[in-house]
Amino acid sequence: MDDATTARVAVVTGAGTGIGRAVAEAFLEAGLRVALVGRRPSPLHEVAGGHSSALVVPGDVSEESEVTRIFAAVDERWGRIDVLFNNAGVLGPSGMVDEISLQDWNDTLAVNVTGTMLCAAEAVRLMKRQSPPGGRIINNGSISAQRPRPRSLAYTVSKHAITGLTRSVALDGRAWGISCGQIDIGNVQTAITQEIGTSAGALQADGSVRVEPTFAVADAARAVLLMAQLPANVSIGSLTITAMGMPFDGRG
Repeated sequence: MDDATTARVAVVTGAGTGIGRAVAEAFLEAGLRVALVGRRPSPLHEVAGGHSSALVVPGDVSEESEVTRIFAAVDERWGRIDVLFNNAGVLGPSGMVDEISLQDWNDTLAVNVTGTMLCAAEAVRLMKRQSPPGGRIINNGSISAQRPRPRSLAYTVSKHAITGLTRSVALDGRAWGISCGQIDIGNVQTAITQEIGTSAGALQADGSVRVEPTFAVADAARAVLLMAQLPANVSIGSLTITAMGMPFDGRG
């Protein structure tokens, strides 16, 4: 265990790209020690950039043995976890309920739901026994946890499940000073928003295709950092941040 600093320890999953990368960089800039988790080592090392406060831990969050190994490495290095940003996720298949395959459904839930649960479980185990106990878990939901896009069944169901997971962990963790909140982000500028076509034209509920506004990923990272830096006696249960003017409240 490295006792060279008393800076708070954060774990960021899906840290190699998109929102996870921006959050990891914001955490490091704010002085946190950050474990960078993702399937591909190369992007994680790019984010770490030789930073002494960064720990690169490649792994697949959908595999229990991998998650156990990841959190054991963080425990060995720093002996505690103060913040988990549960961010790893996949977009999943595009299609109606009668069009998607069972394999694509299972693959989406394996990462988005089971992976989030496994990481939360390992974080809670460490947060319970560390001294002092407690910590904060921030789950990356999506505005799809509130309202779906057309032809997004697997992703939408997985993000609704994150809401239930968040509330359950928040309730069960109270006795140990463990808080759990969710951030739902809409139309941030990442590869996923490019994939669903927000900048070139996204499918709407009425069948039309429209260009949608987006916002910078750095601003989403600032919101996550705000949640992470709150004192232990303050918790944000849910936070929604979207691009101004995007079709959200008017969906459907």
